[in-house]
Amino acid sequence: MISLAGRDILHSWGKFVFTGMGLGLLIGVTLIMAGVYRGMVDDGQALLDNSGADLWVVQQDTLGPYAESSSLPDDAWRRLRALPGVVQASNVTYFTMQVRQAERDLRAMVVGITPGPSWGAPGWPGHLLAGRHITRGHYEAVADSATGLALGDSIQIRRHRFTVVGLTRRMVSASGDPMIFIPLKDAQQAQFLKDNDAIWHQRARTAANPVFNRPGVPGLLQAINASQTSSTSVNAVLVRLDRAANLQAVAQAIGRDLRLTAYTREQMQQVLLSKLIATSARQIGMFLAILALVSAAIVAFIIYTLTMDKLREIAVLKLIGTSNRTIAAMILQQALALGVIGFAVGKISATFFAPLFPKYVLLVPQDAITGLVLVMLICALASVVAIRVALRIDPAQAIGG
Repeated sequence: MISLAGRDILHSWGKFVFTGMGLGLLIGVTLIMAGVYRGMVDDGQALLDNSGADLWVVQQDTLGPYAESSSLPDDAWRRLRALPGVVQASNVTYFTMQVRQAERDLRAMVVGITPGPSWGAPGWPGHLLAGRHITRGHYEAVADSATGLALGDSIQIRRHRFTVVGLTRRMVSASGDPMIFIPLKDAQQAQFLKDNDAIWHQRARTAANPVFNRPGVPGLLQAINASQTSSTSVNAVLVRLDRAANLQAVAQAIGRDLRLTAYTREQMQQVLLSKLIATSARQIGMFLAILALVSAAIVAFIIYTLTMDKLREIAVLKLIGTSNRTIAAMILQQALALGVIGFAVGKISATFFAPLFPKYVLLVPQDAITGLVLVMLICALASVVAIRVALRIDPAQAIGG
């Protein structure tokens, strides 16, 4: 059986090689798609790990700060810090935007953190590749290396320019965007304040309102104008607890006493997976299913074509007494050999091209093993049509042909 299949493969090795390469590229795309999903999950895990928090405290009844908008007063951390079991409570802001650097725009998640003595607090980058942490209250930034920025580079965020003083690694958002850390006050201005023209028009509309033209109201008008140029909101407060503290008890106390929503790590992970990654996961699943069907169709077609090309040879084998099991095994071995060639090409191409993708692609051995099993199964099923055709061949064709 082995010699029959091997000799037939050698006889038409060109078709096998080129078909295996085409099949391999499809398998490579399949492995990369699975790696993209793994990378998205790993980005979410990295986001939670790098935050260094035990609890994420956000606006009541919201899924913030990553899945939806959340707004808290920036003095909420004081009340949280006073709760039993709380060791640290840090204000943070998160927003994704296009950051300007020289002649290029780069998409990044801008994170506002409190600089100075609070180094190492939740929300801070855990380690630096180069440079130093933010020490000043304004216009300094620490950037992830994936941004392509270098120490000393100048970037523009809204109306202000920042100097990159530190570089970190693997600090990304749930969607894979690299993070840029800036002082909290600067981040509040960038996220919540309006531009100059919008403020001017709003002041003009407020001054033209008859309500504010009555005696004794100018003080209120000045307060409204001041509120348009300042912001005291944050997206979340990251809380770190004492090791002996009861996580669920503290979270319940925050919801009951402070009327805020506190998420544990497991809950926040579920939010990321079910709200941010779920749709992409379904799309990737559809692509994988389509690629599997296309791969099966290609294998079935090439094996069927090879079988049709040697109908007389199969008839001769039957005429000399070769059993149907031997003929079926020969065709099955050819299909499996095609699958092995395709998987080898696919694994090599996926490993080579994965680092070139703009999104993080995580290739794990488990997916490779699962892929090999599925490829072998698809090839075996795809050979059924050719086997049925071969078994129906009349031995008399060997004489009549």
